[in-house]
Amino acid sequence: MNQKEDIQNAIKVLKEGGVILYPTDTVWGIGCDATNEQAVKRVYDIKHRDDSKAMICLVDSDSRLQRYVRNVPNVAWDIMDLATKPTTVILDGAVNLAKNLVAEDGSIAMRITHEAFSKELCYRFQKPLVSTSANISGEPPAQNYGDISQEILEAVDYVCFSRRQEHRPHTPSSIIKLSEGGVVEIIRK
Repeated sequence: MNQKEDIQNAIKVLKEGGVILYPTDTVWGIGCDATNEQAVKRVYDIKHRDDSKAMICLVDSDSRLQRYVRNVPNVAWDIMDLATKPTTVILDGAVNLAKNLVAEDGSIAMRITHEAFSKELCYRFQKPLVSTSANISGEPPAQNYGDISQEILEAVDYVCFSRRQEHRPHTPSSIIKLSEGGVVEIIRK
């Protein structure tokens, strides 16, 4: 199966409210439509994760990010432009996303992906994707496809074929929280 067919299959499942496993710019992710509350709930259930713990959304571009955050501060653009590794930014003022994805304070963790597969998937889907590590909550993230547990593989509706053969170290993104008044807090280096 080529990448185009793989992305088409994944998008069909996402549009039906399904959950996928896919390679990202960091570790393998469990994903769904970030605007679909039922799909987001399933991801929390699959991970055995409390829904008070926020999950990251992946987008393909600056303009897509701006559709889901009320006001992106200039410092956020600077951080993303200067970052030397994938960097997730927690921003206030989430809009147009599933309510159970947005933190109690109204913030959302967003990352613009530059990796070929996940960027094309986000671009073709035209909405943000949930991107949470493909593991049960509290276990190590799946750096490669071979690290994903059978429980996770069986719980999702579609597993992408792209990059399954890869065996190299991948690490989760850096996470930086930007709060009102310009406060910058590093959550994960």
